[in-house]
Parts: sequence; structure tokens; C-alpha cells
Amino acid sequence: MMTLNKRLDLIEPKILEKSFRTGRGTANEINFWIFDYNPEDEMAVRAHVSYLKQRVNNAHDDVRIVEFDLYKLMLDVLREKKYLDKVIQMEQVKTSEAIINPIKKTLRLTLDGDLIIGKIAESIVPESDIIFLTGVGKAWPVIRSHTVLNNLHSKIDRNPLVMFFPGDYTNELRLFGEITDDNYYRAFKLIER
Repeated sequence: MMTLNKRLDLIEPKILEKSFRTGRGTANEINFWIFDYNPEDEMAVRAHVSYLKQRVNNAHDDVRIVEFDLYKLMLDVLREKKYLDKVIQMEQVKTSEAIINPIKKTLRLTLDGDLIIGKIAESIVPESDIIFLTGVGKAWPVIRSHTVLNNLHSKIDRNPLVMFFPGDYTNELRLFGEITDDNYYRAFKLIER
């Protein structure tokens, strides 16, 4: 089993390979990848993602990393809809669990016009850019990782996409190593453990 630091060090050379950035596999697979890691390593992974973005974006003219933090996107949408303060007040009066469904409805998750998917899709990025999805653990249980990936298939088909996932990914996504999100077979593992 490889250490986290070794796996993190392998990300940069992997994503800078021309074959990684140019697209689909021989069976026309989508260019979606998952970097899974132990949840307790969240802060180290966040720091490395920040480092990678700065390093790659400053050192290369032909590629850029564009990060979408699902939790921050959720907060942005709630602010834009002028719903964030209401949610905070509702949580204080009721419970955290009581606000999950109202937030999902506001975000239109899994519906036409899903506002999280829309935010990502409307941020048109050049084909050479690599999309990083972060904030998966912070956004749970409101935003589910397999739902985001499934809904992005039709919106992002040219850019490579890497989801940083605090849990295990085999043929299913197991958030925090405990919560089975759903079977998901379309993404490739970025760096094996």
C-alpha cells in the first residue's frame, strides 16, 4: 500500500501527461477520475490540491486546473437565492437534518436545471483545462457525489475531471469508508492505493 504523500506526488505527472488530457479511452469512456483517500487525510489533500493548482497554473501556459468546491458552490447558490440566512435560522430552531430536503429543493438537485451542475457547466473552460471537484465530504448529505458525476456526464465531455473523494472507490463510492453512495463504474481511479 502506497503512502498518501507518494500518491499525492504522483498526481502532477499523471495529469500533465498528454494522454490524460486529450480524452477518452479506446471504448470511448469519459475522462472522469477519482482520487480516493482516507477521510482523516482531508487537510493534507486540501493543502496539496491548493499547491497543485498554484504550481500547475503558474508553470504552464497550455493547461490550467479549475477547482469547483461543491460545498462552496452550495453556499454560493443559497446566498444568490437569499436563502442562506433562512437555512441557518431554520437549523437553529429545528435540526440539521430538517434543513437537508429544503436545501436540496432550492438547489434543484437531480432535476432539470440542477443549480450545482449549472454552476459548473456555465463556467466554460478550455478543453486543455483540468477540472478538480473538491468539498465532497463537506457537502454531504445534501450533495451526493455519484449524482454530481452522473449529471456532469452530459455537460462535461471534453475536459478531464478529477473528484477528490474522502472514502473508498472500487465499483462503488463509499464516503468516509462507511456510507455507500451508489455503484459508479464510469470513473477511473487516478492513483491506486
